[in-house]
Amino acid sequence: MTQNPFDALGGGGFDMNALLQQAQQMQEQLASAQERLAETVVDGTVAGGAVTVQVNGVGELVGVEIKAGGFDGSDPDDLSDLGDMIVAAYRDAKGQADALAGEALGPLAGGGLPGETPGPGQLGF
Repeated sequence: MTQNPFDALGGGGFDMNALLQQAQQMQEQLASAQERLAETVVDGTVAGGAVTVQVNGVGELVGVEIKAGGFDGSDPDDLSDLGDMIVAAYRDAKGQADALAGEALGPLAGGGLPGETPGPGQLGF
């Protein structure tokens, strides 16, 4: 008589179909969360709203708004400042998008509860 190596897991056997079904459900939940993130837009602003950028929940830049009258484009320093402000506004929005993604995907990506410090095996090495 041969002994099933999975007997030690309890229940006398190992249900591969249940495991595959659970993996498929998790994959569907992950895809759904990613779709919701792609549809969510957050704003990043700098200089009292002189520059606002929109980033979706997966970090893609989807819009840039520059307040009229703040930049005339004739001064190279103004253009340099404008470029810096666009970068800063993007970083602001990207930080918000990353936090949103962490909340939405954390539990699905092997993490624990949102805000929980990962332990060994959960990207905590």
